[in-house]
Amino acid sequence: MGYGKFEQLKKAYQGKRVLLTGHTGFKGSWMCRILTLTGAKVTGYALKPPTCPSLFDTADIGAAVQSVEGDVRDLQKLMEVFRQAEPEMVFHLAAQPIVRESYENPVYTYETNVMGTVNLLECARQTSSVKSLVNITTDKVYENREWEYGYRECDPLDGYDPYSNSKSCSELVTHSYAKSFFADGHCRISTARAGNVIGGGDFARDRIIPDCIRAVSAGKTIQVRNPYSIRPYQHVLEPLGAYLMIGAMQLEDKRFCGYYNVGPDDEDCVTTGELTDLFCRAWGNNVSWESQAEEGPHEANFLKLDCSKLKTTFGWKPRYHVQEAVEKTVEWAKAYLAGEEMTEVMDRQILEFFNLPGKPQERYLK
Repeated sequence: MGYGKFEQLKKAYQGKRVLLTGHTGFKGSWMCRILTLTGAKVTGYALKPPTCPSLFDTADIGAAVQSVEGDVRDLQKLMEVFRQAEPEMVFHLAAQPIVRESYENPVYTYETNVMGTVNLLECARQTSSVKSLVNITTDKVYENREWEYGYRECDPLDGYDPYSNSKSCSELVTHSYAKSFFADGHCRISTARAGNVIGGGDFARDRIIPDCIRAVSAGKTIQVRNPYSIRPYQHVLEPLGAYLMIGAMQLEDKRFCGYYNVGPDDEDCVTTGELTDLFCRAWGNNVSWESQAEEGPHEANFLKLDCSKLKTTFGWKPRYHVQEAVEKTVEWAKAYLAGEEMTEVMDRQILEFFNLPGKPQERYLK
């Protein structure tokens, strides 16, 4: 069961009208490219790319989608986009996603992550074409007690920092709308709680792999803030494939609606220091790192997910171990620094991930 192979995804999404918020971000750009390869009709709604450079611009993601610049806090504009696009499927990725920035700008974080979700769900409520909706949140929605076991979907929600807490609120808003307005199943709704993602094209600040790439590109020693913090690191294509699977499966059968953790297996939940070691080995050239003592705002030290529900329900399992995820990220970064055509690099990595060799432009695109 599920949409493990690319041909299965193509069958599910070819010709579908899909609206994606946050499409100019790191995960959104990869999502756009996957959907483009399936032949979906994609409308993206987001602010300008959040970084410069950005994956969205570097790989010319906007060339193959209908890209609309807008803020999810703007209900009227978002509603107009829904009316024009008449989407059948919606994926909500738009967010203020950085923990440290949420301490700096808590009001903006709550406005975007909570009221942005309210606005999206209200648009879906008033748009009869929408049949499947997936709200992407985070593994940080849980009340984190630094326990050894992975958090399950039934565990309490109560993120600590403004980012994590606002995403907990986004979950609760989604649950309320699902029960209050979509209980008849005319639109199927799920939330997906993903772990930390790595992959090519992430240029964000305060993320370990982008920080590593910036340091080694400048010939500097990598600085690691919290080397002993354990996180569920996974390649970006892992959760994106899961989101697309959930969206397609619940469209077929409303029994698949629910709340799902998406993360790596336990052996791939590593410390930030271990992840940086893997990066250094993959990069080569004797690059190294050092611990940077820093009194920063509170961040969880231990966090991992129990993904048994996703595995049992869909037969899903991660494709890459963390070492492979790092190697694919380094492969992308070196190609970028060498001036390669990054759209082609993305397409190759997408089809490799879904176990389909060959040239996507010749074999899979219309």
